[in-house]
Amino acid sequence: MGWLDASLKAFRGKPAEKTTAELMSDALDAAAGNDYGSALAIWGPLAQQGVARAQNNVGVCFSEGMGVARDTALAFKWLTLAAESGDIIGKRNLADLYFKGEGVESNAVKAAELYRAAAEAGDGPAQDMLSWMLYEQQMIPGDLAEAKSWAEAAAAQGVVPSMTRLGMIHHNAIGVERDAAEAARWWDMAAARGDVDAQAMLGAAYQLGAGVPRDPVAALMWLLRAQAGGSALAESFLQPTYAAMSEADIERARALAKRPLGEPAS
Repeated sequence: MGWLDASLKAFRGKPAEKTTAELMSDALDAAAGNDYGSALAIWGPLAQQGVARAQNNVGVCFSEGMGVARDTALAFKWLTLAAESGDIIGKRNLADLYFKGEGVESNAVKAAELYRAAAEAGDGPAQDMLSWMLYEQQMIPGDLAEAKSWAEAAAAQGVVPSMTRLGMIHHNAIGVERDAAEAARWWDMAAARGDVDAQAMLGAAYQLGAGVPRDPVAALMWLLRAQAGGSALAESFLQPTYAAMSEADIERARALAKRPLGEPAS
């Protein structure tokens, strides 16, 4: 019995009076409990009936191997159907496949087109990816003003990598005048949300007194967090930060770095 046959058999046993919205809610509850088999038993028949978000969810399950064997060709099939049906997240997820070359030949231009469609519809992660592609100026023609605009839109929705990118834009004067304080402001927001590169750059800002008051303890605390998270940006700033500090301040910074993010320093 194939995957869809099994899903249809399971679906037939569900109460007929439930609406599509109620069934989708049941499926999301199952997925939230990591029971993707049960979620797919609902999403599969709904996807077959043309429910765009269910098509997207089936595609993601095949893409990630959740509740079913990973199959990038089937992921591409279902995400294409979702995107063609107008599902915003389906467009973004299909863009991911074109970007990575999974289930389809890699095509950055097609990926950017799909990211743009989802971004214009208000999808934050798509806005972030489109911003990144425009910022890098390698895979598609770059437009720094537009890259900044999409990063601001994504950051307003809480997309952390866009906050870090905005810090770099202001730090490196990319399409704007250099503004160390604005760069530090964006890095502070992203660092507090766990972005390790933002933590490294914020640590460097505190070490140099760039856009924030010079504070070796804060500098080392953020640099140690970034290093622990795997940011390569932290390494070059650690030694000069250590060299300018007393042992007592170093120990204080180490203790602060071990605290959960958001916990008061005092």
